[in-house]
Amino acid sequence: MTPDSAVRPADQTETDEWGRLNPRLFLVNLSVVATPLATFAATTVLTGGEINLQVLITCASFLITCLVIAGISVMRLITTRYRITDDRVELHKGRFFRSERSIPVDRIRSVDLTANPLHRIFGLTSLKIATGDQATSGGGLSLDGLSVHDAEELRRRLSELRHARQGLATADPDDDATLARLDWAWLRYAPLTLWGVGGVFIAVGSVYRTLHEMKVDPLELGVVKDLEERFGSLPLWYGILLTLAVIVVIGVAGSTATFIEGWGGYHLDRPETGLLRVRRGLLITRSVSIEEQRLRGAEVAEPLLLRWAGGARLKAVASGLGDEDENSSRSRLTPPVPRDLAQSIAADVLGERVSPTTEAQLAPHPRAALRRRLNRALIWSVLIAAPLVGLGLWLTPVLVHTGWITAVVLFCAGAAFAFDAYRSLGHAVHGPYLVTRSGTFTRRTAALQRDGIIGWTITRSAFQRRAGLLTLGAATAAGSGVYKVRDVAVSDGLALAEDAVPGLLAPFVERAPARH
Repeated sequence: MTPDSAVRPADQTETDEWGRLNPRLFLVNLSVVATPLATFAATTVLTGGEINLQVLITCASFLITCLVIAGISVMRLITTRYRITDDRVELHKGRFFRSERSIPVDRIRSVDLTANPLHRIFGLTSLKIATGDQATSGGGLSLDGLSVHDAEELRRRLSELRHARQGLATADPDDDATLARLDWAWLRYAPLTLWGVGGVFIAVGSVYRTLHEMKVDPLELGVVKDLEERFGSLPLWYGILLTLAVIVVIGVAGSTATFIEGWGGYHLDRPETGLLRVRRGLLITRSVSIEEQRLRGAEVAEPLLLRWAGGARLKAVASGLGDEDENSSRSRLTPPVPRDLAQSIAADVLGERVSPTTEAQLAPHPRAALRRRLNRALIWSVLIAAPLVGLGLWLTPVLVHTGWITAVVLFCAGAAFAFDAYRSLGHAVHGPYLVTRSGTFTRRTAALQRDGIIGWTITRSAFQRRAGLLTLGAATAAGSGVYKVRDVAVSDGLALAEDAVPGLLAPFVERAPARH
């Protein structure tokens, strides 16, 4: 069997033939060695050709490590083999430490494809078969280094087997099952995130640490010295403002580039009955599948800046998407899009005429919830300003005035966020869904299917008990695991739990004796 024909046509009978990874994976593995060589070249340029012994030792160690990794990858290429039978997928790999895995077709929840730039150059992709194991990322198996044709054929065959065993019909290829596709007008939402600015500090910190480990002082580099000479004579306040402006510009550019790379070619569709598929990625392509029978709801997230611009993101609340990190990545159904479009896609995904996150009439929370948030703003403003006042009483009255002005400004800002957070609170039982909303820096509105709720968690801090409030958490085997109704009155929270899932909380509630 040749590597590019590892999958037999569906009309052939099963044999003991095994498929192998594509030989072009050998070239991908060798390309790992280019990383330490590029690092050495960049260091040479930055230091003006002055290479000390520490740099040589570091780069040599890096090169040896990459050679070992490449060798292990080549061994995996040689020893990995797989096959599909009528009822299971089998994977064998390893020479000295052998590993044999077998997954029943009935347990397969999704078959996802991912290709990084190197894979795409050589026409390869990685195929991951995921099961319903929510607790660990090791619940499936991966084939890293298949040709795109083989991977698509494998996914198609597994889909046919799953549908045949479950008695489901496949979708008509001529039907238009597209739910959403990329609109480049959405690019205006890309800069409205703090991750771009935060990424600048992370990148600078990583470069500084790497050079420091090589015994290279970044402050002594020619580029840094030149910048210091150019801007050293500027006023301090002007230098600070200029630095902040540069960081914001770089952050915006980084956020925009991340959006383009992560969501280029975005397409959300139903390739077959009962299955959602998200395809996205410009350099690293991703294809994620979600079974609709494992869908338990949808969540609309609105980060603060994005909310002010009328945008939102949509995530699926589904089980079987892996551990917390995998679930966070694979549950994304849309990039930042207009809020109305996110709500419309949520309705399509849930099979509703109107999204419950829009149609539900959310009940307001008690004013005690607002007082809690205002008290929190007051406490933080006092804690931050108190050291300035203390130093002012000891050193100079200027710091005293600075301290109380800081406290006033911080409290005013905190009070504005407190009112916004209170207005965001809400909950409702809307048809088959429990709808809950909370958050100010990121306001989240989740519609959770009531039959997917498997338990309740009730938490009450000392301050909540004093205010007569509680936080009710709906536990589910999907999404983040618990969806909270924050700071609701005790009677309202217990009534909400009983209304959403009758009888589930009753055994744990003790009724107060009637008073005569």
